[in-house]
Amino acid sequence: MFITFEGGEGCGKSTHAKLLKEYFESQGKQVVLTKEPGATLVGETIRKTLLDNDLSLEPHSEILLFAADRVEHVEKLIKPSLAQGKIVISDRYIDSTIAYQLGGRKLPEDFVRYVNWISCRGVLPDITFLLKVKIEEGLKRVEVRGDANRFEKEIMAFHERVQSKYLEIAASDPQRIKVIDTAKEIDIVQKEIRELAGYRA
Repeated sequence: MFITFEGGEGCGKSTHAKLLKEYFESQGKQVVLTKEPGATLVGETIRKTLLDNDLSLEPHSEILLFAADRVEHVEKLIKPSLAQGKIVISDRYIDSTIAYQLGGRKLPEDFVRYVNWISCRGVLPDITFLLKVKIEEGLKRVEVRGDANRFEKEIMAFHERVQSKYLEIAASDPQRIKVIDTAKEIDIVQKEIRELAGYRA
């Protein structure tokens, strides 16, 4: 099974992806926890470029770097792991591209969706958890954590466009994308995620 976590800055994707991995492993399942960008050797180099605060990337260059990272990710990690019968949990995937590059950067929709499709190599998630958090709260969490990256330092209007696009995506595909409110306690949120993921597993 292929599970993805999505959401804006500071929504808790990494935390809940890790907790879900631990839950499945406690049931004796083999699980691969991964992320975008940066899951492969090539991806690590791309990630450093994409998140570097000292660099100014053109939006078209940015999306193509994300696409290159995803091709490496799918072909070298996701596909082989799924073929071995493992559960793959990824922190970000195709919906991030739509939310950030189409919503946030306002790139042409046809271009974004085309790049998204060719980069995922036809591999789509079985279930996606969209973790919803108030933008201000998410950015506060990022501030506490420190070392904000290029995306986390974007203006509020950018984050608002990203969140709006995420909710639009979720509304268009409710069977795959489950919106989870993270205003609740972590254990309550994780319980909801486990119930939905366990039903599919």
